[in-house]
Amino acid sequence: MSLREWEDTEGEEDRGILLEFGFWIFVLVGGILLLVASVALPTKANAHPGGLAADGCHNDRKNGGRHCHRGPKAGQPDRTSRSGRVYYANCDAARRAGAAPVRRGEPGYGRHLDRDNDGIGCE
Repeated sequence: MSLREWEDTEGEEDRGILLEFGFWIFVLVGGILLLVASVALPTKANAHPGGLAADGCHNDRKNGGRHCHRGPKAGQPDRTSRSGRVYYANCDAARRAGAAPVRRGEPGYGRHLDRDNDGIGCE
C-alpha cells in the first residue's frame, strides 16, 4: 500500500467517526429538546372524563345535583342538589355566597371543600 492510499483510507475512517459522532449529538440534542418541549408546553387537562351538556353542565353523581364548568351557569355560587341541599362547586363559590368557612353539618359543606379534613371547609 502506498502512502497516498494509506492517507485516503485514514481520511475515510475519520469522516466515518465524525459522521457517527454527529449522529449521536443530533440524537442527544433532539431528545433534550423533546423533553423540554413536553414539560414546558401547556397541555389541556381534564378534571374528569365525563361529557358536558350543551349548557356546559353535567350531573354530579358524587354530590347530587348538577355541576357546571362552562357557559352562563359556570361558577355560580351555589346550587341545590336533588335532596334540597346547597352545593358549592369550590371555595371561591362558597366565598362569593358569603358562606365560607363552611363547617361540617352546615348547608353546603362537602369533603371537596375541606382539604385537611378538620370539619371546616374553605378556611
